Amino acid sequence: MSGRNLYLSNIPVEEALDRFRCALEPHKRPPRAEEIAVIDALDRITVAAVFARDNSPLYDSAAMDGIAVKSAATHGASETTPLTLQHGDFLPVDTGDTVRPPFDAVIMAEELQEAGEGNVIIRQAASPWQHVRPVGEDIVQGEMLLPSGHKVRAIDIGVLLSGGITRVAVRSRTTVAIIPTGTELMEPGDARKEGGIIESNSRMLEALVRQGGGAPARLAPVADEYELIRETLRDAASQFDMVLISAGTSAGREDYTAAALRELGEVVVHGVAMKPGKPVILAIVSGKPVIGVPGYPVSAYLAYETFGAVALQALSGGSEVGMSLVRATLSRRLVSSLKHREYVRVKVGTVGGRLIATPLARGAGAAMSLVRADGFCVIEQDCEGIEAGTEVDILLCRDLEDLERTIVSIGSHDLILDLIADELPKHFPNTRLSGTHVGSMGGLMALQNGEAHIAPIHLLDEASGIYNTPLLKKLFPGRQMALIKGPAREQGILVQAGNPLGIKSLADLTRVRYVNRQRGAGTRVLLDYKLKEQGIDPAAIRGYEREAATHMAVAAAVQSGSADAGMGILSAASAMGLDFIPVGKEEYDFALLAESLETEPIRALIAMLKHPVFHQKLEEMGGYQIVGSGEVVRIDC
Repeated sequence: MSGRNLYLSNIPVEEALDRFRCALEPHKRPPRAEEIAVIDALDRITVAAVFARDNSPLYDSAAMDGIAVKSAATHGASETTPLTLQHGDFLPVDTGDTVRPPFDAVIMAEELQEAGEGNVIIRQAASPWQHVRPVGEDIVQGEMLLPSGHKVRAIDIGVLLSGGITRVAVRSRTTVAIIPTGTELMEPGDARKEGGIIESNSRMLEALVRQGGGAPARLAPVADEYELIRETLRDAASQFDMVLISAGTSAGREDYTAAALRELGEVVVHGVAMKPGKPVILAIVSGKPVIGVPGYPVSAYLAYETFGAVALQALSGGSEVGMSLVRATLSRRLVSSLKHREYVRVKVGTVGGRLIATPLARGAGAAMSLVRADGFCVIEQDCEGIEAGTEVDILLCRDLEDLERTIVSIGSHDLILDLIADELPKHFPNTRLSGTHVGSMGGLMALQNGEAHIAPIHLLDEASGIYNTPLLKKLFPGRQMALIKGPAREQGILVQAGNPLGIKSLADLTRVRYVNRQRGAGTRVLLDYKLKEQGIDPAAIRGYEREAATHMAVAAAVQSGSADAGMGILSAASAMGLDFIPVGKEEYDFALLAESLETEPIRALIAMLKHPVFHQKLEEMGGYQIVGSGEVVRIDC
């Protein structure tokens, strides 16, 4: 075969990409999957959501070195009235040691004074659960650790292992054949010859593929012979998921790649309006993407980054994680020590045209906050903190475009938020849900301050007995608001399997150890309403002041035995194998500004709440009523 190749065009880059994507669409196949050890899962893409098998910590444990005490026995201790604890009234503990009943608090070693005969003197009373890490503080059994389609990072591996996961299902790596062509090619290290060119492009492409999560296979160089190039391409397309062929893509007399690809399959694009990189070829052979990469190194690099990485992404899934510096508005005040530079994990999203950064848990043991983080707010040494509303630098560990399509949710916790976060990107590509759990009232405050798109709430108005609407009218006077109806759910008392203490009603809470939700949480509002209705004094409930941030944290405390009962939802009880005493049904809705209803991410959320897959998974979880889910109620405040 001879003569010049005259099929070069000059198609704009975006148009070329669109044509290539459309040509690939009919040939898409479900990704292959394999199960591998978690310790080998770095940079792999999860096939399905991964849920914790264990709590972390596994038990109530000391957060400090010191002594475990019964907090009630320390009442009255102060600088002026020190208290001597007798040997046997306390238990020496190191950080991480189990704290078992009757002990319920830890006093730090540096706050103790030895008194001889094994006794110690304390000068400050201990509050219940002081310096104690409760079971499930970081990870709760049944909690989603990673969503499907997630690229596993180093911190994810630690969290998976802490959650009891040792093996994980991931997508098999996309295999990519790399074919260098050219009679003049020499391998690095070969004896030099006149007219020879050291072949390096294929090794660069090999590294780029590996960097993108693919499994590259660099084949031996092929001479400029049409039949040889054609047969090598045919074999590669039959054996690999994707093919890159280097050089021979232009209009020279020995540039055979385009002609061979036309004979074997479809050349979608030959020639793109980019410099360098114009002679790139985009083709389909045996249903596989084949990219003809120009021979000049810079052209080869740009062609791969522009088209090859896109094709690899389409076959592999997942998203690249990068670090970039952006400016964002801090949603909550941060206080810091003058001793250190502090890296505060934050969630980031675009709300009202502004990037908003919401701080996450800051404890050294809160590994899940790293998994949830979108970036870091750096507080420099010698800085006491940063006020809310201040613009700060954020080091992003997610792509900025992802954040612009992220629904920022701040408010009440429910297991359906994990479900929505996992399913939303599957059905509405590039749309994410990013949630921070601060309780219903905290969510409404965030909505007031323009720090969230939606606030999941379930707040009962005592005067009217109506959920959510009265509070919105009170807090947002003169504003156009809306509620996206979520599935109604059942609240009740969570008790250990078999209900060994015979708890039947709220009245029985006065004789057991209780774990409560935080102030402002809808569950706590409902409890207080019911207690008032039945004439029960909250002060009579032992543990009323002990707070947990989520339903699953309440369930973990009950399951572990550190509490006998707690208010929560049926799905949390089911997830942890607990018994459930119904108290009442409630409305769990998403509050938002009415103007947000017209945005594409919110429309996707509404559609997800109505989606049959979502409804099916809710039925499997139990404890929800689907009727009305996704309906919109506009409220003129």
